[in-house]
Amino acid sequence: MCGIVGYIGKRDVAPLLIEGLQRLEYRGYDSAGIAIHAKGTAGGLKTAKAKGRVRELESRLPKRFAGSTGIAHTRWATHGAPTDENAHPHQDTEGKVAVVHNGIIDNAADVRAKLTADGIVFASETDTEVLAHLIGRSTAEKLEEKVREALRHIEGTYGIAVLHADFPDRIVVARNGSPVVLGIGEHEMFVSSDVAALVSHTRQVVTLDDGEMATLKADDYRTYTTEGSRTTSAPETVEYAAESYDLGGHDTYMHKEISEQADAVDRALRGRIDDRFSTVHLGGLNLDARAARGVRRVKILGCGTSYHAGQIGAQMIEELARIPSDAEPASEFRYRNPVVDPDTLYVAVSQSGETYDVLAAVQELKRKGARVLGLVNVVGSAIARETDGGIYVHAGPEVCVVSTKCFTNMVVSFALLALHLGRIRDLSVADGKRIIEGLRKLPAQIDEILKGEEDIKKLSAAYADAKSMMFIGRVRGYPVAREASLKLKEVSYIHAEAYPASELKHGPLALIEPAMPTVAIVPDDDLLEKNRAALEEIKARSGRILAVAHQEQEKADHTILVPKNEPELDPILMGIPLQLLAYHTALALGRDIDKPRNLAKSVTVE
Repeated sequence: MCGIVGYIGKRDVAPLLIEGLQRLEYRGYDSAGIAIHAKGTAGGLKTAKAKGRVRELESRLPKRFAGSTGIAHTRWATHGAPTDENAHPHQDTEGKVAVVHNGIIDNAADVRAKLTADGIVFASETDTEVLAHLIGRSTAEKLEEKVREALRHIEGTYGIAVLHADFPDRIVVARNGSPVVLGIGEHEMFVSSDVAALVSHTRQVVTLDDGEMATLKADDYRTYTTEGSRTTSAPETVEYAAESYDLGGHDTYMHKEISEQADAVDRALRGRIDDRFSTVHLGGLNLDARAARGVRRVKILGCGTSYHAGQIGAQMIEELARIPSDAEPASEFRYRNPVVDPDTLYVAVSQSGETYDVLAAVQELKRKGARVLGLVNVVGSAIARETDGGIYVHAGPEVCVVSTKCFTNMVVSFALLALHLGRIRDLSVADGKRIIEGLRKLPAQIDEILKGEEDIKKLSAAYADAKSMMFIGRVRGYPVAREASLKLKEVSYIHAEAYPASELKHGPLALIEPAMPTVAIVPDDDLLEKNRAALEEIKARSGRILAVAHQEQEKADHTILVPKNEPELDPILMGIPLQLLAYHTALALGRDIDKPRNLAKSVTVE
């Protein structure tokens, strides 16, 4: 969940590393640090670290901090509070080794105890520091061997980059469960945990696999396993240019990404619709018609926003393909010893494609012989490589910690999957055509919703003083309510809960009062009157109501109108105004919208 960046070449390294950290700050932002091979006759390593944002680190850099090789890190705390001492890079006792690390070392306490018994004095509370001492104590002659020897003592996940004062011509990196990407330049090399830090310098990248290491020198690189066997890793070209990661005239990335959703959905649909057979082309599934007809159940696994997208996706698959489907948090799935059925199709959902809980569930499923598809945004990510096939959602780079456009594109991608499976099975040509027409309407309808932003901004002022809010919906509306509740919590810090509207009378009505507003998802479908009955119940208890609906709701204090699509696709549109509501509520409260407290974008730890 932290950010790594490194460089070796001829340029002054400190400004490059600061720029890279700024691009990665969404991955962790409670402390930051840099280590460089210092220029001059004395040489050796120099470090600078600071609690807080990257700007705090930049302000603390010494005037003489020159070098052309270095590594840097921005942290999201796991072991130890955010402090200068706990910031990366971490060093050995002699100061010859510097390590930056993403992930969690599960046996850090045991290793720490052994090192302490041997007389090592630790300078931090982190798990990472044990790596620095293990590497520093190694008697191996080569840096690669020192790192490999240290990793044999480690259990857990890691993406690491290592400098050593005695080896100023190289950076050694390794990966196990946490992303490491090499950037290939002209007489210079880069490393990062995310391509966002690389694309302003090179679009040629190599993504390491788990159990793989690399040595970077200014003029070349080589990759090999942690056992020492050489591997072949040809560079690939990154799809998006540096401009895709910029604010583009917006005040925040969240606002930019909300505004990009029409284009993002258009990208997800482009080249995939088959009008001749009223279906879609999803060649990346690697699932032929015979295998698709053999699927008896679909299980969708994700975390947070991806889990909510999966809930909507499961309903779409049941409705259109008539296959029993459900969604479950990946973080719970692998710990309950699930029954893995050979006739079940599993779908792993993750924006980054690196979410540790989802990746671990995929690996467990593959171990048990299951067929697993990935639904991810990042091309070449770990989940994309581990699964049997899948769908890229093509949302484009998403920098804000709070996911918006990727959620929308995930749900659109599930609609494509549902249509594909449905047309192989029993969905009629007429219904296939109906869904395709609905999908094609989405970009224009999203633009129509976004044009009403000023009205939603004014509405947010009426709810920004709430200490807690309730979100309700039925069937298709319930996962929309859950995602909207999460958005408000994440970015505004207002407590929010989501319930099925039908469950109000079974307990949650006890919370209803004027100070507890309710946001109700009220589509114009066959449950319209039942949803209106829930509004009556709330109003009878003096509750304030904000409805998101296709028509004005008499019992609501305010109604946000959204254009109507096909019933199966309406959830895609119903959530978008609530993204804007969360955004403008947070803005009114002065929150740090792109970097909400205690959160990070890519959750690569358990």
